[in-house]
Amino acid sequence: MKIISEIKRHNLLGRSGAAFPTALKWELVSKAKAKEKYIICNGSEGDPGAFKDGFILENYPQEVIAGIKIALEAIDNSSAYLYLRKDYYKKFDKKLIKGLDIKLFKKTGGYLAGEETSVCAAIEGERPEPRIKPPFPSESGLWGCPTLINNVETFYCVAKIAQGKYEKKRFYSISGAVKNQGVYELPLSWSIERILAETGNLPKGKFFLQAGGKALGEVLLPSELKRQVKGLGAIVVYDSKTDAMALLRKMVEFFLVANCDKCTPCREGIYRIGQMVKKGEIDKKALADIFFVLENTSFCALGSGSVLPLKSLINKLL
Repeated sequence: MKIISEIKRHNLLGRSGAAFPTALKWELVSKAKAKEKYIICNGSEGDPGAFKDGFILENYPQEVIAGIKIALEAIDNSSAYLYLRKDYYKKFDKKLIKGLDIKLFKKTGGYLAGEETSVCAAIEGERPEPRIKPPFPSESGLWGCPTLINNVETFYCVAKIAQGKYEKKRFYSISGAVKNQGVYELPLSWSIERILAETGNLPKGKFFLQAGGKALGEVLLPSELKRQVKGLGAIVVYDSKTDAMALLRKMVEFFLVANCDKCTPCREGIYRIGQMVKKGEIDKKALADIFFVLENTSFCALGSGSVLPLKSLINKLL
């Protein structure tokens, strides 16, 4: 299909955090031999520091729908779902999908319910928890059929590519101790420092920030801001009043609540870190062992992804 070639030419990477090549996903599902295929637009947006997808649904809903419709045309025997977190489901008008083969579905469960295999489980009416991969959804996803899963911003970008208006930009959610919180569409090539400066959000005093997401993003110091934003495109700024230990406690609490308890490394590892934080005693040697296990043996990205924010915060600020 021409649109897949165009997506490949623009080197579009998914905007859900993993940055997987979008064209490859589309190719795999398009070429799969199956009587039924599915397309899921994932609008669960569970990271507490990310709100760009909500902004896009509020301001550019027609582009999102256009992107989904393009996928329906590119992938034979397909039908589509728009999977939204609860407040988005209530807020955005169902009339937007009138006349299209798109079904609205409300997110069930917490943060992990937005993981791609969890999305499939939720739509099927099962408990929304991760499934083992492979097989990947492109081979066996919703009801065991080839399934294309991209997030809201990715479908928005596909529509822009089809219109000949894609400019290699992305949406950044900026929050925390800044003057101008909000969502900004800016070039992919810009550094974190430039993004903050251009939006009037570069702090003058002492600060640090978390880039990529408030859940799985890396903690960075002012000297580390020449790099680009990865992950979800979220930037959360903390000022000198921030208690690093209190922030660590909140991070660990988030992972404890978000944990599905399915795998031992994540369940027990996060719990042990929580016990250390509760006592106010950080054993870095024991932590190194826990981080190794989490990073290499966790069932899904929650466990392995928790290492970066926790390790970077502890190593740089405690």
